[in-house]
Amino acid sequence: MNRAMLVSPSDLSVSSQHVIVDCRFNLADKGEGERLYLEGHVAGAVYLDLERHLSAPVAEHGGRHPLPVPADFIATLASVGIGPDTEVVAYDANRLAYATRLWWMMRSIGYRAPRLLDGGYGAWVEADGAIEAGASSSEPAVPGRGAFTGACDIDGLREAQSDGAILVDSREERRYQGLEEPIDPVAGHIPGAVNHPWQGVTDASGRVRDQAQLRAHWGDTLEAEKLVVYCGSGVTACVNLFSLALLGRDDATLYAGSWSDWCSYL
Repeated sequence: MNRAMLVSPSDLSVSSQHVIVDCRFNLADKGEGERLYLEGHVAGAVYLDLERHLSAPVAEHGGRHPLPVPADFIATLASVGIGPDTEVVAYDANRLAYATRLWWMMRSIGYRAPRLLDGGYGAWVEADGAIEAGASSSEPAVPGRGAFTGACDIDGLREAQSDGAILVDSREERRYQGLEEPIDPVAGHIPGAVNHPWQGVTDASGRVRDQAQLRAHWGDTLEAEKLVVYCGSGVTACVNLFSLALLGRDDATLYAGSWSDWCSYL
């Protein structure tokens, strides 16, 4: 397992050699992440908001968190000191739910992929890591170029399924089964999808499980020739995509609009 994709609190140095990004967010209280950041964050960390910085405005189709225009995302990265080769460490407080969104987006666009803080902000506090309040800043970087790869829209999804791809639903089992749906207007799952809930990638404290546990999380699905992964809006699916990359599967595709895009066509 490629543990180099992770960094422990004890191994994370607060220095100018890398940019640390706080990705905390709360879907139920969309201002909470930034409020918590301003109250206290890993010393030197900058803040990127899921909806203002890592998503485009919502439209009729495309889901609740559409991918931004690549040039806009690249400009956002440059504004906080991130260029194509910048070393980045990202964290959140939600079992990698939002930090992996940044990880996937940066890797997809051709930038150096961030390492993720194992255990998130809670692990940093537990380890007595340096904390500061208020907003931090970095010197702007020279922006690169790129376009998102490794993602598909609903037409690409249908084509992938017709080619035999296995579709993975990353949501909780009750949402997958259609027993409840707290966010989107329609309950259920995309026909043919199998369920591997994203929470299975980490333990309750947000630390990534070991290789044997991750393989058990995926089971036989790990051996599928082609994988397309989705969730509610293309965010927590990235936790599953990160775990696949840890296990050497860098070839899985994100259905970026996910269930919220799919059900907009029903």
